[in-house]
Amino acid sequence: MTPRASKSDPAPTFEAGATPERALYLLVRHLGGVLAKELAGVLEPFEVTPEQYHTLRILRDGGPEGLPCSAVAERAVSGDPDVTRLLDRLERQGWAVRARDETDRRVVIARLTAEGRRLLGRLEKAVAELHAGQFEALGAREIAALRDFLERIARR
Repeated sequence: MTPRASKSDPAPTFEAGATPERALYLLVRHLGGVLAKELAGVLEPFEVTPEQYHTLRILRDGGPEGLPCSAVAERAVSGDPDVTRLLDRLERQGWAVRARDETDRRVVIARLTAEGRRLLGRLEKAVAELHAGQFEALGAREIAALRDFLERIARR
């Protein structure tokens, strides 16, 4: 299956005789890989990885107060436990900063820098267009229903 299959292309078959649940699992994993690869292609000219991009958005959502590094790790899309190295790279690029919390010195707070905010601004349109294209086969109701289904599975 190509990343941009037409509506008439059949869904990929990964395993003969797979249970419906296994087939769905494999399809979700495959689709996640395709979507991530497409995002990486959009981000590559900006020298940003998908993991960095997602982390920058998490930091932006944290506002000027920032977020404890543990909260960044919890919200990470990839579930990557090594947020320290990721934040190291973001700091080297000038996109994020870290500092000890003033009330609890054991906690490290990460914040988005002005440069990180500008970078996200430059990426916003390209990423929005990519996501619109990735899900163009679905209407607004279908997107909402699919999100509801996936959230239900994620909450289990």
